[in-house]
Amino acid sequence: MDSFSILDTPPEIEFDALTRVVAHAFNAPIAVIAMMDSDRLWFKSKLGLDVPQLDRKIAFCAHAIMTPDAPLVIEDLTADPRFAINPLVSHNPHLRFYAGAPLVDDSGLALGTIAVIDSRPRAFSQTQQHVLMDCSRLVMTAMQARRRALVLEQLAMTDYLTGLPNRAQFDQAMATEMNHARRTAQPFSLLCLDLDGFKGVNDEFGHAAGDEVLCEVARRLQRHVRLGDTLARLGGDEFAIVTRDADSDAVAILADRLMDTVRQPIRLTSGDLVTLGISVGIAPYTSDVTSAQFLLARADKALYRIKNQLR
Repeated sequence: MDSFSILDTPPEIEFDALTRVVAHAFNAPIAVIAMMDSDRLWFKSKLGLDVPQLDRKIAFCAHAIMTPDAPLVIEDLTADPRFAINPLVSHNPHLRFYAGAPLVDDSGLALGTIAVIDSRPRAFSQTQQHVLMDCSRLVMTAMQARRRALVLEQLAMTDYLTGLPNRAQFDQAMATEMNHARRTAQPFSLLCLDLDGFKGVNDEFGHAAGDEVLCEVARRLQRHVRLGDTLARLGGDEFAIVTRDADSDAVAILADRLMDTVRQPIRLTSGDLVTLGISVGIAPYTSDVTSAQFLLARADKALYRIKNQLR
């Protein structure tokens, strides 16, 4: 279920449309698309029902997922000993009918249901059961398409080599922080980082070794970045960090830690040891910053001033 990244997400038109179609097709006052979590049943889409989720212990769908290849149909819930004392049946809203088709993934696992529910008992024919199963397949098609879109979006925002956010995701993070700072008057800081001596690694050991170094540097930098901050690879041997820490001393301490961790020797898979450094340019957000590009240019200027001093 977690692999679909769908739990606790806002309503989406594909699922709401399917819920309306099912309710109309079966003339049912209640229709739901429900996802089974470890201890609850969460409704991705619902019609005629006010609650966002149910305890798994009382959810009819917990029984429906036990038979992934067929729908669960209870024409009169009060006549079934499994459900007669269920609080949804014996108390308000006094439900009497349930038909739920499992949502089955490619490996045969039932992740939830699409279901129609009524407050009166009713018959449900074999043809209707087949239609409900077809609807469950449509829901799974929508879920799989949604997951593919999320994967593609993530790939588009991720550096292929290091797994860090790429320039596109960095630009989004900068825009978010700019808007947050303008709205709340809470500043943030931008750190631009550039490796010292990286060209020598490529020249002496080859580009594959250079890729190893970049991946190891990314891992080391990430250990010092707080949750909520964004560490990105902008390209080549350039990295950047957007942090909501605006205290100049704290940011300077962070920069020192980053430099110290990168300076530690890196052992390549060939057995060779390489040592390189990293320069850090810092630019805090201030009231005169007019754009993300302006702040990035300020951090770049600070970075190359430091690199010129090293030269």
